[in-house]
Amino acid sequence: MTLEYSKEGHTVEYKYLEDLVGNTPLVKIKRLWQGKHVTVLGKLEGNNPAGSVKDRPALNMIAKAEERGDIKPGDTLIEATSGNTGIALAMAAAMKGYKMTLIMPDNMSEERRASMRAFGAKIISVSQSAGGMELARDMATEMHANKEGFVLDQFSNDDNWNAHYESTGPEIWRDTAGEVTHFISSMGTTGTIMGVSKYLKEQNSGIQIVGVQPEGKSQIPGIRRWPIEYLPKIFDAKRVDRTLDVHQDLAEETMRSLATQEGIFAGVSSGGAMAMAIKVAAEEEAAGRKAVIVSIVCDRGDRYLSTGVY
Repeated sequence: MTLEYSKEGHTVEYKYLEDLVGNTPLVKIKRLWQGKHVTVLGKLEGNNPAGSVKDRPALNMIAKAEERGDIKPGDTLIEATSGNTGIALAMAAAMKGYKMTLIMPDNMSEERRASMRAFGAKIISVSQSAGGMELARDMATEMHANKEGFVLDQFSNDDNWNAHYESTGPEIWRDTAGEVTHFISSMGTTGTIMGVSKYLKEQNSGIQIVGVQPEGKSQIPGIRRWPIEYLPKIFDAKRVDRTLDVHQDLAEETMRSLATQEGIFAGVSSGGAMAMAIKVAAEEEAAGRKAVIVSIVCDRGDRYLSTGVY
């Protein structure tokens, strides 16, 4: 939605903040990867207003819930989050006039908590050792049952992946002029990879969709290897052609290299996805195949500084 103002034959268009979500830059990686046949691109989701790819589903989940009559301004929204969705929802709630309660593990960075509080959200911390995100999700469900607020439930909500079907996927197709051959994304709620996969596969079924998850016991904020009982309901394994495991050390090393060699200041999950993008690029280059690989750079690095990863 925009406002238009006309004066003396000239029209000035004023945008609302929500109009600035999406249409993020797609940039070429030029030092971490240099190949003759393969191009690696990073989609800079940190350029969204609240600093991550989660701005897209956060706004969409609230807007669609409003359209259905599930919520109205003044209501309390509840969500379990490890960080980026919580920040995006806190921003969207402030923008649209909702109260926001966020439940998150106590091992998340202080920058994330401070950002949520800055938007006016209430934070409930749960012990990582006692259950972490799984416990947070259970608590959100219980609070919803007790009518303490409305749970958007990013893990089961089709409005999560639809946000990427309607925006992220079309942007990638448009900005690569349809030449994208591989899409690589870290997997948390799996909303990004589900929505983008559906859109890109409809354009060209040969595009390879690669999901990234932590190796073994690696702890990488924003991406998970879920126990089967907590696997997001929106996840459809048929939409992912290949799943790669990334070690925490490699994810952090690549994250730092993105900053020092490319000038891209991003988080750990972005480093993990880019590490796997470079792995796939090397495979395609060795086979002599032309490829255009798009990796999601899902947030900004400033929300990780207190963790010591930089």
